[in-house]
Amino acid sequence: MALPKERALEAYKTMQTIRMFEKQASRSFAKGIVQGFIHLSIGQEAIATGVCEALEKQDYITSTHRGHGHMVARGADLGRMMAELCGRETGYCHGKGGSMHITDTDIGFLGANGIVGGGLTLAVGAGMTAQMKNNRAVSVVFFGDGASEEGGFHEAMNLASIWKLPVVFVNENNHYAISCKVSNGMACKTVADRAIAYDMKAKVVDGNDVNAVYDAMKEAAAYARSGQGPVFLECKTYRWDTHFVGDTDNYRPREELNAWKEKCPIKAYENYLKFMKLADEEQLKALEAEAKANIKAALKFAEESPFPAPEKAVEDVYSDMVEEGR
Repeated sequence: MALPKERALEAYKTMQTIRMFEKQASRSFAKGIVQGFIHLSIGQEAIATGVCEALEKQDYITSTHRGHGHMVARGADLGRMMAELCGRETGYCHGKGGSMHITDTDIGFLGANGIVGGGLTLAVGAGMTAQMKNNRAVSVVFFGDGASEEGGFHEAMNLASIWKLPVVFVNENNHYAISCKVSNGMACKTVADRAIAYDMKAKVVDGNDVNAVYDAMKEAAAYARSGQGPVFLECKTYRWDTHFVGDTDNYRPREELNAWKEKCPIKAYENYLKFMKLADEEQLKALEAEAKANIKAALKFAEESPFPAPEKAVEDVYSDMVEEGR
């Protein structure tokens, strides 16, 4: 199964938007406009796009420190995203969260997370909510190969399986947990092998093939939505950039990086769209230009937005329930 024809070009634009957003974030960071750490997902665009194309409006997502792409694919406002990275009042968290804490509950995005594996147990909680409300929602958690080494990973997998929660665990295996190659960090051949311990349905897919990701996610979401329990998807990919912008990146062989760049998910999808006569070069260039214009407008919005006033530093610290003493 491939992305439906009516969604194929939209998916292409999403992938281009993710890459352009990340490139602009990197440039703005180099100029000092973006503060703090930022982690880019260039090279991993097909996973966020394929997964989110298969979801429904009521579904939940928890993300990672490398979460810009997930949020773009879910339909977040690019201006508010860029403003948050730039520390502006108009950002999703009023400029106080930055890259690793962007959240938009209106679209079911329960937040990026600066803690490795921090979204896993939150996704189980969201899955439990969906099960109790019986609202047909599926909870999706994105996490890297390194997060599967965390205790919370095993706790989340175990509970989701015991209670048959509608959770889909999406592992973005980009082969490195900072500088630790995945083959040096675990004895099993795939991260998905770990699902066996929890009697969980699992599948390994090409994370650079947006159609393959979409197909696997569509099937996984239907399975979880039907009440049969959680599903584990391992999407094999590779991050083109350093772990975070500014990392020395002296642990990856150049030939390995170059080989994965030859498997560019956007270029591969371009070739597919043209081969299937779903789009020609002119249409693809127009979508690329549209994505570029949207990123330019987002940056303009961010740079023209004010910084939060100093007195607002004590706002948004506690929930309303705590502040009102309830």
